[in-house]
Amino acid sequence: MEHPEIDFATVLASGVHDMKNSLCMLIQSMDVLQQELAEKSISASQELGRIHYEATRLNTNLLQLLSLYRIEKDQLPLHMDEYNVDDLCDEILLKNALYSQQRHIEVTKDCPARLSWFFDNDLVSNLLNDMFVNALRYSASRLLLKASLQQQQLVIELHDDGSGYPPDMLDNSDEGINNLNLAAGRTGLGLFFAHMIARAHRNRQQCGRIELSNGGEFGGAVFRLILP
Repeated sequence: MEHPEIDFATVLASGVHDMKNSLCMLIQSMDVLQQELAEKSISASQELGRIHYEATRLNTNLLQLLSLYRIEKDQLPLHMDEYNVDDLCDEILLKNALYSQQRHIEVTKDCPARLSWFFDNDLVSNLLNDMFVNALRYSASRLLLKASLQQQQLVIELHDDGSGYPPDMLDNSDEGINNLNLAAGRTGLGLFFAHMIARAHRNRQQCGRIELSNGGEFGGAVFRLILP
């Protein structure tokens, strides 16, 4: 009996999509439970915060795998529209409020209320959320999410007060996935994902980019997303 030919990549992508949806429901349930536990048990609330963080990281990784699969298949069209950047920043903060509170990280935002820009909201939101989660992980006590217009480009920055990016990440920050040591970096696959999404945004013969540096507002790592 002949077995039908199976496109394993497509099957895997379908499975990842289902897992992502289940994780989203699980994360929403955690948010509800945390509100109830906060007044009853501090230790249980803190443990739930850690579980929420790991579930969020896993969900982000699944989103990245799906996006990379679609890029390979040329099935990742950008859905460009004008969005309020301040609303985007608020969304990122709200998604990660539970973990930032659990780790006692002081998160601040610096963004003009009426700042808007054209980009793919889903892709940029996922990119920034992944970078934000990593910044929370490595921050000591403070994290700044900042957005502004510079030289007619949108610049979104994350400043933390951690130990900064290691030298190998700074040296390879503009290279492709084949040259990245995914086991050693702070962001691994997320960094490559950020490159791909940023570069997919083009306007007037310019393409988006990311920049990594150390120093910034708090002396730690600085991540920048620049969209033309």
